[in-house]
Amino acid sequence: MFKIKRICCIGAGYVGGPTCSVIAHMCPEVHVTVVDVNESRINAWNSDTLPIYEPGLQEVVESCRGRNLYFSTDIDSAIRNADLIFISVNTPTKTYGMGKGRAADLKYIEACARRIVEVSNGYKIVTEKSTVPVRAAESIRRIFDSNTKPNLNLQVLSNPEFLAEGTAVRDLKEPDRVLIGGDETAEGQRAIQALCDIYEHWVPKSRIITTNTWSSELSKLAANAFLAQRISSINSISALCEATGADVEEVALAIGMDQRIGSKFLKASVGFGGSCFQKDVLNLVYLCEALNLPEVASYWQQVIDMNEYQRRRFACRIIDCLFNTVTGKKIALLGFSFKKDTGDTRESSTIYISKYLMDEGAQLHIYDPKVLKEQILLDLSQPHISEDSRRGVCVSLCVSLPGFIVSVTSCIVMVSDWVFLAVCVVMVSDWVFFALCVVMVSEWVFPAVCVVMVSDWVFLAVCVVMVSDWVFFALCVVMVSEWVFPAVCVVMVSDWVFPAVCVVMVSDWCFLPCALSWCLIGCFLPCVLSWCLIGCFLPCVLSWCLNGCFLPCALSWCLIGCFLPCVSWCLIGCFLPCVS
Repeated sequence: MFKIKRICCIGAGYVGGPTCSVIAHMCPEVHVTVVDVNESRINAWNSDTLPIYEPGLQEVVESCRGRNLYFSTDIDSAIRNADLIFISVNTPTKTYGMGKGRAADLKYIEACARRIVEVSNGYKIVTEKSTVPVRAAESIRRIFDSNTKPNLNLQVLSNPEFLAEGTAVRDLKEPDRVLIGGDETAEGQRAIQALCDIYEHWVPKSRIITTNTWSSELSKLAANAFLAQRISSINSISALCEATGADVEEVALAIGMDQRIGSKFLKASVGFGGSCFQKDVLNLVYLCEALNLPEVASYWQQVIDMNEYQRRRFACRIIDCLFNTVTGKKIALLGFSFKKDTGDTRESSTIYISKYLMDEGAQLHIYDPKVLKEQILLDLSQPHISEDSRRGVCVSLCVSLPGFIVSVTSCIVMVSDWVFLAVCVVMVSDWVFFALCVVMVSEWVFPAVCVVMVSDWVFLAVCVVMVSDWVFFALCVVMVSEWVFPAVCVVMVSDWVFPAVCVVMVSDWCFLPCALSWCLIGCFLPCVLSWCLIGCFLPCVLSWCLNGCFLPCALSWCLIGCFLPCVSWCLIGCFLPCVS
């Protein structure tokens, strides 16, 4: 039986780096070398700052780097000495020629195959780890067969990765399954068993699946297509929910509790991104078209179309919140990677949202703690995104997010955790009106803030609704020159507690009336607080009606004959802020 002692991985990216690091960690007796033509990337792997971010990866690399894990640019030596060679290079969607926009570009796979057959001798197992179209292994084998040597025996396997960025290390250590495909010949089965022996160091045999090469390749494409389909499906339902008043989180919960469906990948979002989903679905569409299956191709194309629709719809909601124009307005995007816990920006939805907003004349301020400024500018300079990479774009890596937000933004959009915020600022001569509305879909929190600044008068009103905990909180503060009038009212429906507190500070005078009341019926609770101070009448009315989810809050002041209504909210299934 052939035993693998030395492994070479060509490609030190998101697949090759973590995969071989975990193999080296789990198989201390196996010598693992990761090679790449990009010298700066290899230097990063050999430094304290890895070129990619994955939770737990730093610890894994440091535990075995220099012991049985090495990163090098000496590709030929690593290939020559290896028993097993992983091909983990990029296979992007073609941007030219036949299959443009759909087919996978296999030029790097072909280059690796030719390099391997050129410098190799003896018996070696060549395994495609990259996501490739069906029968890519056959193309590799044809290259090997056309450059045969008397003492060379190369076996080709398919071993696709099923990693989710952000949990890649955990997925490698505790995989749902390991899929290995190869020839059904005796030599092919021998190669499959040799690779199985590596994974059996930490993966139970029951989770290692062996198939023929074509089934292995198609399984990877089909798995990613199914996951992308679920995301597009729940996103389509989110649009329907917004139109009907239903809550997509409640719908997703009800659907996910069906054991036949399950709860995974039922999170409404601004669309899927990353290096795999879109590329693999498009690859599947192209494959179906090439095999004369137009109906199947059209079906999977709808997954991509729905994803693009969701991105455009999200951008349109931002524009709608800003009075249907964002020209010249500063918009902060919090999060640029395609998901949290990763620095990968490939096909990130934020890139396309940025395009739509820049096309409307918005000035973007982008922040992501895991993405370099240079990478953001590179992504936004792609021809299909923007002709001018710096048009209206300001990338900030501020440590203090609150100061960054307050100083630069008319609108804040948080994309990573699927949280979106909208901020509206209106400046009329000396009058400044500022409103902030936040929707956190995952936590069911709908806070709204309104600030009105009229010359030296400052009026602040805060209203927070936490639907999951049934908490309604309202805070009103009035600052007129040196007079401060804060008022607080809290309604906690779950405990049936309705306290109201008002504090009045006029110069050195301090009045602290406190009204506490409890209503076990939950129908209607008014609280009226008023003062008459030197001919100046200031009433503050806070009322809630907890029947039918109708929650208005009216704050008004009459200051020396000047009446200023401030803010009102009406929450009927969704939030509707109004500033006047």
